[in-house]
Amino acid sequence: MRRLLVGLLALLSLSACTTSVGGSAVTEGGRDPGLAAAVDALPQRSVGTAPAMRLAQGLAPPTNRWFSGLVFPPEPQPVFPLPLSVALKPTGFTLGVPAVRATAKTIFGSHTPALDVPIGATELQVVAYDDLTVTVAFLDGAAERGRVVLTRGSPFLRYTATTAQTLTVGPQPPAGDGTVEIRGDRYGVVTDGTLRGSAVTLPAGSSATFYAVPPGGDATALAEAARVPVTGGDVVERVDGDTVRTTLTYRTRGGDTLVAAMPDSGAQRCASAGTFATLYGPMELCRTSSLELSAPVVTPSGALDVSGLSGSERSELEKSVAADAAALTLTAEDTYFGGKQLAQAANLLTLAEGLDMAPTAQRIRDRLVPLLTRWAEPNGCAERATQCFVYDPVLRGMVGLENSFGSEEFNDHQFHYGYFLYAAAILGKDDPALVEQVAPVIDLLAADIGNPRQTAEFPRQRAFDAFEGHSWASGFSPFGDGNNQESSSESVTAYNGLALWAEVRGDPAQRDQAVAMLSREAASAVRYWTQPTLPAGFGADMVSINWGGKRDYATWFSAEPSAMLGIQLIPMSPVADYLRGDPARIRSSIAEAAPGGYDVTFGDYLLMYLALADRDEALRQARELPQSRIDDGNTRSYMLAWIMTR
Repeated sequence: MRRLLVGLLALLSLSACTTSVGGSAVTEGGRDPGLAAAVDALPQRSVGTAPAMRLAQGLAPPTNRWFSGLVFPPEPQPVFPLPLSVALKPTGFTLGVPAVRATAKTIFGSHTPALDVPIGATELQVVAYDDLTVTVAFLDGAAERGRVVLTRGSPFLRYTATTAQTLTVGPQPPAGDGTVEIRGDRYGVVTDGTLRGSAVTLPAGSSATFYAVPPGGDATALAEAARVPVTGGDVVERVDGDTVRTTLTYRTRGGDTLVAAMPDSGAQRCASAGTFATLYGPMELCRTSSLELSAPVVTPSGALDVSGLSGSERSELEKSVAADAAALTLTAEDTYFGGKQLAQAANLLTLAEGLDMAPTAQRIRDRLVPLLTRWAEPNGCAERATQCFVYDPVLRGMVGLENSFGSEEFNDHQFHYGYFLYAAAILGKDDPALVEQVAPVIDLLAADIGNPRQTAEFPRQRAFDAFEGHSWASGFSPFGDGNNQESSSESVTAYNGLALWAEVRGDPAQRDQAVAMLSREAASAVRYWTQPTLPAGFGADMVSINWGGKRDYATWFSAEPSAMLGIQLIPMSPVADYLRGDPARIRSSIAEAAPGGYDVTFGDYLLMYLALADRDEALRQARELPQSRIDDGNTRSYMLAWIMTR
């Protein structure tokens, strides 16, 4: 399964303002009148079968999260808050520091059980979560034995007893400093109960905090910080000129804790308390209650600037646009390929407009507008089985008919719906009446993937992970290596579409959040997918799928080398200049993806990527590329124009 993808305020220059968007605890939100009315106008049903969820009443189902595997699969799966990995079962939990090793096609950082803590319950339930923490209760029927708090970037796992109990920690008693060495790593426990050897006696309401000590770290300092409980977390994103600034705030009782940001995430330097090796690189512990991250702003864009083309290139492009417009096919009925075709035609429309080809542009628009309005009919699914949307009241989100790639399980929603948002924004930019017509459904697609706040109808920014700086694609995450994302580029495209739609809707708050998500997703796409720092032993130049517990040179749909890179490029939208980096690295990746030339899957996108390192060679090769190698979300015209405008 490739489940994986008009107000003036909205047009203010990013360089002229500082704006903030943020979130708090993800508890039940109130009904949003606008969203509620639009939801009520849609058919409501679950297209897929929602599993029995290990989730407290009143919480929004956490699809597409790093911890979704605790809630949805038949058995709870390991999770990776990093630098720890944790496996929770009703009978107890194990935690450890993943052992990182690389093979030719995989970097492993799977769950490594070290400390084993039996609890003896019969059920698990996620009872609270926010951007940085998750609280899981151990239950015996209706009776609760205790709760675990998992914290992103923390070396600590805190267990609080609801009833008096004694835990026997394995595999052996701690040493005199409260730590034990297991497979080369040191682990410890502190408690406000009683610790005797490996037995931790906890009166009701008392806690034990288990922790890992980084190599060469001070166990005493870790133990001291472990006594400060983390009670929750918040994230605030600020678009500050040409920089997105992210503040991760850890709410504590009693002072600072020890936390680490994701590797290479633009975190401010700190007085280091040690460093953990992870499959994404080193994570440096800081004694603090907040982490400050930064990423360069990516400005949303819905069109290529063809005004500077030479006369010959302009003439070439005009002929190509005319040919592509005549051959335009808009027949896909599912949400993924249907969305791609809408965006493909929208890009062709912007080229025709930019080249002053008014009759051609009108012909494209005359085909696109009825198709978009068909998809955006609120009652469409009451009348037909494809090209329409319903609202799933159980999982709280939009599901398109015909669904594809598991979208009924909420896989890949940002990949699919980003194309619709992009096309709707382009078509509505100069057509306020069309915006008002399609807004009841398109607004719901925007809320599904990028709701700026928690509401009763939708979670806040469903797939985007503010700690990691990128999205997750699997809805239910039934995997032992955590959640994953393959097509980083389609997530970037999604938040570009979201920002553009917010602009035509005159919603500056939504636009600001979308710009923050777009910018951070783009930075992470380069950092972790297209130009990552990789360990010795890994045999590829880039990574195709990133998980919580491993990184793969593989795809869900093809073993071709061109697919590994191509799925990180598709659809090379007007903002894809974020992929620019080391030209030598770009050439190396392309040579790895297409050693025999560009007559391969995604050959068109590989040539567009090559243009970031060698425009002239990319253009020469693109002119010779067989038509069969133009992706169904692309056209020869757009490929040529993208290369020409580098």
